[in-house]
Amino acid sequence: LMVHLKTEVEIDRIRTSCRIASEAMLRVEKELKPGVTTLPLDQVADHYIRSQGAVASALGYKGFPRSICISINDEVVHGIPGERVVLEGDILAVDIAVKKDGYHGDTSKMFFVGEPSIQAQRLVSITQECLYLGIKMVKPGIHLGDIGAAIQKHAEGNGFSVVRDLVGHGVGRNLHEKPEVPNYGKQGTGAKLKEGMVIAIEPMINAGVYTVQGLADGWTITTTDGSLSAHYEHTVAITPNGADILSSFD
Repeated sequence: LMVHLKTEVEIDRIRTSCRIASEAMLRVEKELKPGVTTLPLDQVADHYIRSQGAVASALGYKGFPRSICISINDEVVHGIPGERVVLEGDILAVDIAVKKDGYHGDTSKMFFVGEPSIQAQRLVSITQECLYLGIKMVKPGIHLGDIGAAIQKHAEGNGFSVVRDLVGHGVGRNLHEKPEVPNYGKQGTGAKLKEGMVIAIEPMINAGVYTVQGLADGWTITTTDGSLSAHYEHTVAITPNGADILSSFD
């Protein structure tokens, strides 16, 4: 498993890209209300990212047509911003990745539009807890399976399911690098973390079954049973003291 260990300089560049992504996220949140379509949300993020001398990592990635991903309700990931109207009660996963000075940063956050259902609130809060439980496992010498096991236990213990077909990943000069970081697994299995690795931990948790399907647009992934899905993501660096969270939700 060839994993590029990052220097402090490289980690700082990833941190800068993450900060721009988080700032773009704040600007999306300001525009988010019932009745807006998702394209202007994409445009406000793209405009801010460009203003920082950076580019949206998603734009043109394998042909992806927009700058950020917005996945609504039963959409798990990779929703394409467009003409869809955001409605009262919707939940949105907004996934923003940014590249500046040759390095990517990646983060995803959930938003409620108006008053969400009790189930939606539970799903979103458990998914965020899953993210931080995964991050809490991080230190040199632990196995990737330890992260996945912690996430899976919390999700399934609360009656939710963990998506298998999509996983977290290394982050650096490429948006997706080795290693893959599954959100399920067994303790003590998988590659060991090393100081200098930078990974995106991103639980994708469904209210119903864990199976997903691709839509005809070639990008959007939805739950097969139409149940709600939530997605949180932080980019973290592995240090001797644990995880250094490079992205922020504040």
